[in-house]
Amino acid sequence: MLRARNQAGRDHLGDEGVRLGDIVLRNRLVTSSSLLGYGVSNSALVPYGMSPISLFVPLAEFGAVTTRTLTVQPREGHFTTRDDWSLAELPGLLKRYGTVLRGTDGGWLNAFGWCNVGIDAYLRDYYPRTRDQRVIISLGGFSAEEFVTLVDRVNAAVPAGDIAAVEFNVSCHNVNFDFSTILQDVLDEAVPRSNHPVILKLSPDYDYLRNAQQAAKAGVSALTAINTVKALRLDPRTGTPWLANRYGGLSGRAIKPIGLRVVSELREAGVTLPIIATGGIRTADDCREYFWAGADAVSLGSATWLASYPGYALAPLRALRVRRVLKAVRRYTPLSGHSASSR
Repeated sequence: MLRARNQAGRDHLGDEGVRLGDIVLRNRLVTSSSLLGYGVSNSALVPYGMSPISLFVPLAEFGAVTTRTLTVQPREGHFTTRDDWSLAELPGLLKRYGTVLRGTDGGWLNAFGWCNVGIDAYLRDYYPRTRDQRVIISLGGFSAEEFVTLVDRVNAAVPAGDIAAVEFNVSCHNVNFDFSTILQDVLDEAVPRSNHPVILKLSPDYDYLRNAQQAAKAGVSALTAINTVKALRLDPRTGTPWLANRYGGLSGRAIKPIGLRVVSELREAGVTLPIIATGGIRTADDCREYFWAGADAVSLGSATWLASYPGYALAPLRALRVRRVLKAVRRYTPLSGHSASSR
C-alpha cells in the first residue's frame, strides 16, 4: 500500500482532491515541468510538446500538470519555440532534438535552455485550452524583477484558486546562470506578491538544505525535489560534446537514488514543507519508495514520458503502465500516525 507523511494540513479530501498545505491537487501524482509542454498542443505531430505517450493518458486525471518553464519574453534557448511542425519537416525536427536531448546510461541528457513561447502567449493561447486540467505553472527568470513580472502576469490572468500553484524554477543548469546569486531576492520580492501558492524547485547541485530553509522562511508553500543533475557526455572519438550547450541536465532512472537521498535528507534536516518528489519515477514501487523517504506527492518525468524513437511505437502500452500508476496513487490514503522520518 502506498504510504506518505500524514502531517497536519496534508489530509485526504476524497473526491475533492488532496491538500498539501495550501496547495490543492486532484491526487498525489503530477507531471514534471517541460515533458508535456503546455498541456495542449498545436500539432498532432508533436503532442503536448514532446511525448506521444501522453496521447493515451487522461491528463485531466492527474493531480496537476506542470507546464514548460515560462519566461517574461519568448525564448528560443538551444531549441525552438515552434510546436506546429508538419510531417515534411519531421527530419529537421528530429535533427534539432539530437542537439538538445539524448538518451544515456539509464537516463536522458537535455539542454533545451528554457525554450518557451513566453508567459503572455501561454496565458493567451494555451492556458484557456487546459481548463479541464489542474495546472502548475512553471516560471523562470534571471532576476527578482523578472519573477515579480511573471507573478504579476499570472495574477492578472488567473483568479486565485484556478490553478494549483506556480513553481519557481531557480535551479536549471541549461541556461548557464548562477541562481544562488538571486534566490533570496526572488523569495523576498516575488513570493509575497503571488496570489497562488508557490513551489520552489530544488537542485541537488546547489545547497538544497539551505535553499529549503530559505523557502520556508519566505512563505513558500512546497518544494519540488529534484531538478535535473548537471552532467556531460562526449563523443569518445572526437571529444565533441553531445549537446549544443556542452553540459546538460541528467534525468530519468539514473537519478532516482539521488532524488531519494535529497528527499530523505530534507526530512532529516527538519524541513516540514510538503515535498513533490521527482527523479526516475516510472512504477508504483518507485512512488512507494519516495513516499517512504518523506515525499507528499510524486511527479512523472522523463523516465515515464520519453523513449527511443522506435520505442514510441509502443506508446499505447507504455500509457497503460502510466494509467496503472495513476490508479494506484489515486487509491492511496495516508495512514494516520505514520511519518517518513520515523520509519
